[in-house]
Amino acid sequence: VKISGLHICNSPVPPLLQTLQRYLTALEPLLPPEELEHTRGIVQKFGCPGGLGENLQRELIKRAKHSHNWISDWWVQWAYLECRQPLAVHSNPAISLPKRDFTDWRGQLVFASKLIAGVLDFKAQVDSGRLGVEYMRGQPLCMELFPQLFSSCRIPGPKHDHVIHYGRPRRGPAHITVVRNYQFFQLDVYNSDGTPLTESQIHAQLLRIRSQSWKTDKQPMGILTSEHRHTWGQAYTRLLRDKINKESVRLIEKSIFTLCLDSPVMRISDEKYSSRMAAQILHGGGTFSNSGNRWFDKTLQFVVGEDGSWGLLYEHATAEGPPIATLLDHVLDYCKKPDRMRAPLIPLPMPKKLYFYINSEIKWDLEMAKQNLDIWMFLDIMALRFGKDFVKLLKLSPNSFIQVAIQLAYYREAKVQLLREAVDAYSILTEQSLMGQGIDRHLLGLKLQAIEEGLSVPRIFMDTAYGLATHWKLRTGQVPANTDSVMCFGPLVPDGYAVCYNPQQDHVHFSITAFNCCEETNAEKLALTLERSLHDLQELFQPTV
Repeated sequence: VKISGLHICNSPVPPLLQTLQRYLTALEPLLPPEELEHTRGIVQKFGCPGGLGENLQRELIKRAKHSHNWISDWWVQWAYLECRQPLAVHSNPAISLPKRDFTDWRGQLVFASKLIAGVLDFKAQVDSGRLGVEYMRGQPLCMELFPQLFSSCRIPGPKHDHVIHYGRPRRGPAHITVVRNYQFFQLDVYNSDGTPLTESQIHAQLLRIRSQSWKTDKQPMGILTSEHRHTWGQAYTRLLRDKINKESVRLIEKSIFTLCLDSPVMRISDEKYSSRMAAQILHGGGTFSNSGNRWFDKTLQFVVGEDGSWGLLYEHATAEGPPIATLLDHVLDYCKKPDRMRAPLIPLPMPKKLYFYINSEIKWDLEMAKQNLDIWMFLDIMALRFGKDFVKLLKLSPNSFIQVAIQLAYYREAKVQLLREAVDAYSILTEQSLMGQGIDRHLLGLKLQAIEEGLSVPRIFMDTAYGLATHWKLRTGQVPANTDSVMCFGPLVPDGYAVCYNPQQDHVHFSITAFNCCEETNAEKLALTLERSLHDLQELFQPTV
């Protein structure tokens, strides 16, 4: 099971023998006895006194003394920037938020204006240092992530990507990108004196953008960013050869964030609304829908539809769940307040439309990107809601209980004592991870340390057991928010599932995704099994409540 990670400040390197023993314990349910014994011999040789593991451990400890977090840079590079899978679905998480009370483009633009103002208000807190330190189970989370949310973008490369940050508290970019009907606009959101535009000023500018973006026969340039990273990296190089294209791309990359004003989508039944809207935020619905209204490399993309749907899509190399949840909580609180500021009588410059020159090569790149997107975007997404009051009555950790329920849905484990032990074990593993004692990061660090020293990859990492243990068939994540939002992302492997959950006061929201091109997986079936598993667990404890 792969659980989304967090950046914890100043975590020490775990003891080598502790990690190796926990690694063997984790392998016990995965390997038959003879294979486990074979792996045990490899692990013991790696960790013996004076052995390779001890030497690599010594270098990791040196690294930790000279860095704020000894694993975070490596982790971002290995887990995200070197990954060649498309960002859409495979990497970028999406959050679909509760539907707003508007049903046309007029309400869309009014709400989008308030949303923009709310994000700028949050940014002002980050820039001024007024944002308080966030904690999880008593551990301080790394606050360095917050400034990086704004004016940042992932840049594709042939072998690996990199992230560029343009944001500076005083002299950073002063514009956002707005995209409607596949057309991108630069919208300055600060007055000449540095004050942010009021909601009514922003609304007036969005009306101007709407009046300039009627045509829908434009090429959906944003779909290029949905490609395999190597393919997009090559197309990116070709695209930037033209001066006009380079200027337009740079303005998108430098923008504080992107606002996607989506066109209406086909009406569906209420019971399927949550799943459909989550898919819209995640990938835009395909080449004939709103996928051209995305720039998947951008760190923050807020999506607002005409039917009251809205949400956020973010790029994972820069943004993590907890900072995103804090940002959304602030925006939601801001949206409850009336706009009391009167717009100054100052003429505003017309939002700048971004143009692209499309030659035959770029047109071919676009056609290939369209075809590929429509092939792999067929991701089944199921939303599920389950009450959680009974978990509190049992005095069990809700997060650990949910994780065990997800695995029960996968393996159908069903005994009270085993359940209690599993929940307790997961709670301990969570605490260890929050303290920087997780085994996956430590093992990765040892592997990368060997590579950095120019050594051959140690045998422990070439062992079949390590490959099996890191083939994450279950990608899970808890993103607690103060609203009934549905967060989703795609599986890490073709034959896997992704399960994200948002615990509320008296219920839990789940989203389950699986690629429908794989015969072994079925999101709807796992959702039904998960719901049955939760009920089964509830019944197991019912006599003791």
